[in-house]
Amino acid sequence: MFPNHLQRGTAMSIMVGEAMLVSFAGLIFRSMEHANIWQISFYRGLVLIGTISLILFLQYHTKIFSHIIRIGAPGFIAGTLMAVAQLCYIESMTHTTIANTVFTMSAIPFITAALARIFLKEKLRRATLFTMAVAALGIYIMIAEGLKIGSLYGILMAAAAAFSFSCFAVIVRQYRGINMLPVLLISGLVNSIVGLFLLDNDFRISTNDLMLCILWGALIQSLGFYLFILAAQSLVAAELTLFMLLEFSLGPIWVWLGVGETPTLDTLIGGTLVLFSVSLLTFNELKGGGPNKTQR
Repeated sequence: MFPNHLQRGTAMSIMVGEAMLVSFAGLIFRSMEHANIWQISFYRGLVLIGTISLILFLQYHTKIFSHIIRIGAPGFIAGTLMAVAQLCYIESMTHTTIANTVFTMSAIPFITAALARIFLKEKLRRATLFTMAVAALGIYIMIAEGLKIGSLYGILMAAAAAFSFSCFAVIVRQYRGINMLPVLLISGLVNSIVGLFLLDNDFRISTNDLMLCILWGALIQSLGFYLFILAAQSLVAAELTLFMLLEFSLGPIWVWLGVGETPTLDTLIGGTLVLFSVSLLTFNELKGGGPNKTQR
């Protein structure tokens, strides 16, 4: 079971940690030697299934299957949506510029806010709305110079990824009283099956790439998702996805430090703006600047 009385500031701090962890995915992707995206999807999905199965077994022992069944149809849909978001995200980066992909994906908090308002009747505080606006400006500054018309297909894939992840976040928030960790089993299964069909029977992968897939699936995705659903107890859906903008800002920094892919000055300025706005909101909540009552 997950604690359901987290302070909002604590939940935001957890999401800052989640965003920092997931932001290393870009560095892992750039550090791959030869693996193609479908090999990555296949092996990462298998590792994800194995890791989550082990965690659930340690939690519930022989009752593991009953807790998997508890997620029901909503959990199955959420897991599928998460897998679709991951696959569409990869497709987008393959068929259009990174700038187009990131710009389109940065709409996630706003799509989530609209869906949560319609289906969950969740409202946003003024401070959160202001933070979203400032963070969105920071993302735009980061990538405005690199925006091109690009491939319509790639942009549509990024839009599909954004919408799928927003739906996933709303479902996780709605069913926050249930341990939704088994949802990741569905996500890993879908990723593995799709990868299996599209990797063209080429299972050969270097030790370096396999280790990176294991790191990606066992640590970044598994722990990242755990932190996400933990914070979902106390933050509205749009606030949860707001921290993805922090992930988009930190990613280029780790790639710069890890493989020497130098970010532009606009990337540094825009990323700093995102970091500042999200950090200020979190700090304000931690020091008691806003009510701690969970929004419903």
